[in-house]
Formats: sequence, C-alpha cells, structure tokens
Amino acid sequence: MSAPTRPTALVTGAGRSAGIAASVVLDLARAGWDVAFSYWTPYDARMEWGTDPGAQDKLREEAASLGARTLAVEADLSDPAVPAQLFEDVERELGGITALVLCHAESVDSGLLDTTVESFDRHFAVNARAAWLLIREYGLRFRGQHGTGRIVSLTSDHTAGNLPYGASKGALDRITLAASRELAHIGVTCNAVNPGPIDTGWMAEEHKVEVAGLTPLGRLGVPQDCANLVTFLCSAEGGWINGQLIQSNGGLG
Repeated sequence: MSAPTRPTALVTGAGRSAGIAASVVLDLARAGWDVAFSYWTPYDARMEWGTDPGAQDKLREEAASLGARTLAVEADLSDPAVPAQLFEDVERELGGITALVLCHAESVDSGLLDTTVESFDRHFAVNARAAWLLIREYGLRFRGQHGTGRIVSLTSDHTAGNLPYGASKGALDRITLAASRELAHIGVTCNAVNPGPIDTGWMAEEHKVEVAGLTPLGRLGVPQDCANLVTFLCSAEGGWINGQLIQSNGGLG
C-alpha cells in the first residue's frame, strides 16, 4: 500500500528566517503538508533589517527534515503576471495546491500627508492586487475534495502613520471575505488573521517593552503564535471557521 499523499500548501512572503511565513512553512510541514513558498529579496534589501542570505535554503532543509517536499520561488508580486506563474511553478513541482497562505507584504511607514503616489500604488499592488490575483488563480485551479480547500491571509489594523499599508490591508480583508462566499461552490474556507505586532526583529527595545506592557499576557507575540493558528485553520478540524477576520493578538489593548 502506498503512503498517503501529503497535501500541498503555498505560503507567500518567506524571505527571512525570523518572519511569520517561515514559522508557518515549518509548522505546516510538521503537520503533514508539502510546502512551497515565495520570497522577494529586493524588498528585504531596501528595508532596515536587510536580507537574510541562505534563509530560503535553510527553510527548505528544515521543512524537508520534517518529511515535506518543498519548493522555493523568488517572486515579485508587484508584477501582475507573477501570481499565475507562481501557481504554474508549484503545480509542476508539487501538484495541486490545497492551502494558500498569504504572508507577503509591502510595509513602509508613512502618513496621510507624506505618502507618495508611488508608495501608495506599490502597497496596493503587493498587498491587495497580488492577493486578489493569487486567490483568483487558486479559485480557477482548485480541484480538491469539496470542503478541503483553505485560504488564509495575514492582515493588520494599522492605520495612522502607516496609511498605505493599513489601507491596502483593509482591501485585503474585503477580498478575503468576498472569497469565502464566491468560492463556496468549490468548498474552500477563507479567513483573515490579524496577529497584532509580532516580534520578527523590526521592533526597537522600547517598542517591545511598550507592546508587552499592553498585552494581558505580558509578552510579545512571536511568529509561532501565528503559525499555530494558521495550521489549525488549514486542518480538517478548522474547516468550520469561514469568512472570519480573526484577532489573534494575545488580547492586546
């Protein structure tokens, strides 16, 4: 008797070992999934944290050690042609995609008065348009058993001081909620998770202290906290949760 086939997940935005997406990739692999992931090094290169050389190879090796087949694809999601190509690459190597987890983001702080048109458009291209195109591609291609499909997007309620990011994440919320209804005929659940501020290396020490003090549990959120929920939502046990915007932030006040 052949071994049961592992379902395949596609996780976007896994450019750094410290990021949420990397924890999601490993947690899904641990739970019995094959995992493809995308990353975009030029984004990390222009951010203050910089690139993480070797992170993709390390992530593939760790996921493989958990029994997963893996694929890493560098993908510029600001290009509207890329989502379809990304699906082609994953399907060719790993087969049909059962779970789509959207962790990618453009996030550059700016406010109402100083945001440039270029920055605004880039945020919407990556955070909203690419999410729509990836979800659309998923909806056109999904051939799994009714009720097994999963889409999870990571969102945020940031607004003031981070206008283009927050506004584009608001659009992402609406796209995800629309998908929960419009993809009902193929049996796919779609949920958005707001993890709050997660310690992925971007917070200054004083910010960490402030955030921990606002959380009833008295600590910062870590990537594994988010990965735990994403893996549950992708599981059979999480299949009755659909069309929800889930706050998973430790009760942050």
